[in-house]
Amino acid sequence: MSLKQEQKQELKQMRQRSRPLVATIILIVGTAAVLFGLALSISVGAAKISLSTVWTAVFNFNPDITQHQIIQELRMPRALAAALIGAAFAVSGSVMQGMTRNPLADPSLLGLNAGAGFALALCFAFFRGMSHLEIMLICFTGAALAAGIVYGIGSLAKGGLTPVRLTLAGAAISTLFVSLSEGVQIHFQIGQDIAFWYAGGIAGTKWSQIGIVAPWIIGGILAAIAISRSISLLSLGDDVAVSLGQRTKLTKTIGIIVTLILAGASVSVVGAVGFIGLIIPHLARYLVGVDYRWIIPCSAVLGALLLIVADIVARTINSPSETPVGALIAIIGVPFFLYLAVKQRGNL
Repeated sequence: MSLKQEQKQELKQMRQRSRPLVATIILIVGTAAVLFGLALSISVGAAKISLSTVWTAVFNFNPDITQHQIIQELRMPRALAAALIGAAFAVSGSVMQGMTRNPLADPSLLGLNAGAGFALALCFAFFRGMSHLEIMLICFTGAALAAGIVYGIGSLAKGGLTPVRLTLAGAAISTLFVSLSEGVQIHFQIGQDIAFWYAGGIAGTKWSQIGIVAPWIIGGILAAIAISRSISLLSLGDDVAVSLGQRTKLTKTIGIIVTLILAGASVSVVGAVGFIGLIIPHLARYLVGVDYRWIIPCSAVLGALLLIVADIVARTINSPSETPVGALIAIIGVPFFLYLAVKQRGNL
């Protein structure tokens, strides 16, 4: 069998290993679960609100009713932020894992969160009073800087960019930026200003923030879906993708931009929430197979559902105090990361 025939055979096997029926069920049932989760998230909090009141406040808002004001001004933007940002983190992780063929790829593990955090610390230290849009752009720049350094360092070593080099470079750069951020906090005494941001949380999200990040996140997810077929081919290896007519450099460039937009916009709102982009793509791949045309949209739905549920638990597990949602997800994410590291040790 020739090399080209072998590559076509790999592509055929990939399609055979996909499960479109399961993916369709996940998209339908998952979307319904997300909608129910949004309603539940809006009703849960210090003030208990019935689902019927939530329905009335959404579709027949009365500004004279206190519960309606709580729903419209506090809980709805928070719930929508959880859905959008959970989907964004999950899709960015899917794109990264597919492009790099690295099962450990995740925005938080590759320095994007730390880079955005360092940029945010500089904002609080030198540019107080910045708008949400300006903060988002600064966080995006910090995430892009960290990603560029990580990919650059990982590519310098002999043998090119391997999963273990990418992960180690991400860990090193994350440590560097976290240390720099802490130094800025101590020197300028801004630790309390960004402490909750570092822990990760959605509390206090406003409609103005949703209005800024929603178009970027939705656009990034749609762009990821648009290049999903190319990512599927990249996941088989660059040689296979090139032989099948793919412009791998263009696909990778678009994928990196999409990842930076999704991760940068999300981190600017919720802070250092990690592991969603690690856990969800693996779950989606296990359920629907290896075709990224199904993995990416299913990851968006499952990621949204995960962060909505985590936010509900964060508000109720130690009520009336609130637990940082990033800490709750880390409880799941760290053991999962260690499991993957052990499982993949022979391939790293």
